[in-house]
Amino acid sequence: MPYESSSPPPTLADLGPETDLALLAPQLAQFAAVARLEHVTQAAQLLGMPQPTLSRSVARLEAELGVQLLARQGRTVRLTRAGRMLLGSVERALAELERGAEAARAEADPAVGRVAFGFLHTMGSDAVPALLRGFRVGHPQVRFQLVQDYVAAMLERLRAGELDLCLVSPLPDDPDLTTRPLDEQRLYLAVPADHRLAGRRRIRLAEVAEEPFVAVEEGYGLRVITDGFCAEAGFSPRIAFEGEEAETLRGLVAAGLGVALLPPALVPRPGVVELEVTSPRTRRAIGLAWVTGRPLTPPVAAFRDFVLSRRGRLLDHD
Repeated sequence: MPYESSSPPPTLADLGPETDLALLAPQLAQFAAVARLEHVTQAAQLLGMPQPTLSRSVARLEAELGVQLLARQGRTVRLTRAGRMLLGSVERALAELERGAEAARAEADPAVGRVAFGFLHTMGSDAVPALLRGFRVGHPQVRFQLVQDYVAAMLERLRAGELDLCLVSPLPDDPDLTTRPLDEQRLYLAVPADHRLAGRRRIRLAEVAEEPFVAVEEGYGLRVITDGFCAEAGFSPRIAFEGEEAETLRGLVAAGLGVALLPPALVPRPGVVELEVTSPRTRRAIGLAWVTGRPLTPPVAAFRDFVLSRRGRLLDHD
């Protein structure tokens, strides 16, 4: 139950043994000011508060702790042994708080702040480096924490506040998240070079309904998309091997262990042929997501706006 401002402040005994000593933080900071100056009036002037109020605050702290911290000598005070012990701890705590406050201010600094940015593994070799290079032309000192993960894990970290922005596919349908589509990427059917269909340029996905597939693990966005396209083609893929990265899957395809729906390779992989799928339309939407209603720091907002300005140009279309 909250205390009214006119009520006397609660004591630790009133609040019980589980009370966080952080409740004493204002009194501890005021005690430290008096202890540094060894003068109540001067400390009150420094803190911008009435001297009687400061005196009562220190007296309450002594009562809470059950020990005398200051010995009064006229208008000046001196620390007792207990006061010196407490002051050392308070000074260290205040210094740590100041470091934390400075770090928090730096985090939001438009020029040198930090952006925690999550993205798909398949975006890490080309699209994301190009975004960062373009953004840093105008914001050369903004710092980035880059996280590559599968979509479900990234969105969980986004909701938890560990990430500011996520580049995702498929686009989440969640009222707690704001998502803006950026681009579409064609997915090709990767087959071994000696596969019966390798001489073709285009196929229908139903033509490989009986083939073993290699795919990313369940929970990955590309797996959801692969399963969806196969269902649209009238079959459920028979997954022979699972991996975490597109290049690993491409290696499995090259070894003849299955076929896979994958984004286009930046560099042709020996032993792999990419076929255009005409039915269904195997394209995945890629978008940017952030938590609805959560304030963005200036550097995060600037990067979000920059990424959104790249709509339709995020990827090199084939």
